[in-house]
Amino acid sequence: MKINFAMWRKALWTLVKIDSKAEWDELDVISKWLIATRSGVTTVTIYSCIIAGLLAWRYFSVNNMLFPWFPWLIVTLGLFIAHGTNNLLNDYTDFSRGIDSDNYFRTQYGAHPLVQEFWDKKTQLKWFYVSGTIAFASGLYALWYTQFNMSVLGLFAIGSLVLLFYTYPLKHLALGELAIFLIWGPIMIGGVYLVLTGQWDWLIALAGVPFGLTVVSINLGKHIDKLDDDKKKGVTTLPVATGEKAARYVNMAAVVIAYAVVVYLVFVPKFYTPILLLIFFAIKRAILVVAVLTKPRPPEPPKEWQFWPTWFSGFAFYHNRMYGGLLILGILLDTLVRIVAPAIINQYWAPI
Repeated sequence: MKINFAMWRKALWTLVKIDSKAEWDELDVISKWLIATRSGVTTVTIYSCIIAGLLAWRYFSVNNMLFPWFPWLIVTLGLFIAHGTNNLLNDYTDFSRGIDSDNYFRTQYGAHPLVQEFWDKKTQLKWFYVSGTIAFASGLYALWYTQFNMSVLGLFAIGSLVLLFYTYPLKHLALGELAIFLIWGPIMIGGVYLVLTGQWDWLIALAGVPFGLTVVSINLGKHIDKLDDDKKKGVTTLPVATGEKAARYVNMAAVVIAYAVVVYLVFVPKFYTPILLLIFFAIKRAILVVAVLTKPRPPEPPKEWQFWPTWFSGFAFYHNRMYGGLLILGILLDTLVRIVAPAIINQYWAPI
């Protein structure tokens, strides 16, 4: 079977819709995994790990220590696979409970191997077990590397519980969105930093809040988009519990606070230099997201909109990609400045 590198790139950047089993069967194993696990979205895990890695690199550089590249790569790969494993379990659970049926929201914009009968439940579970084993091995490595640090063990346990219980019952108790924010924000960024440096730092956890907010903005936007479908299926997401209008305002607040926290970190504890204000180059997309969220979801898509039935989530994803990229660039430049010109930083900006 020919390896389709072009499909790898596509699947890592966007959600791929496959309409026929024949087309699916032609794909290589990696392409199938990337599509089935919705890797176009799970790349947010890689963003979180890069942010944590850069913050750890800053710590090691300032203290004249070598950065542990291999542990970072293993943990990043493991968390990315764990996120994909979570999505495989989510789809299995929703399919088994009859939620992913009747042209449900998900199957209208992306591939769902179970619903589209590309494979059966037994095969889905096999993929879940293989992915889960790899992710679990990465977690064990992190524990071994940190000499079984109890804080790392605790974070490992939290991540495992969210993986197992996100689809049910957390998402049915309007707690799924909170879990997404915590995991892909302060917990993952703070946790990867902890694994690499051996230290839990609350400022690092706070530094994880902005990106976590832009991730949950996507998730919340998707749940608003499929509010009616979820209500019919008895899935009590936050938008179902609070209503569309309140959920839209929560999402607007998430976008705004993502900028406010970075500004706070720059000017109050001076954790970042003003270089991090680079994120404001994404403000045009943020304004677009907020503007769209001020109005209810349209009943029909505009002619030029290609991503229906996603609406709010599409705009949030568009913002997240640029915001996350600029945040990573800002932290990278911030670290380089601290390495190249530490005297200037110490004189004009508070040292770490």
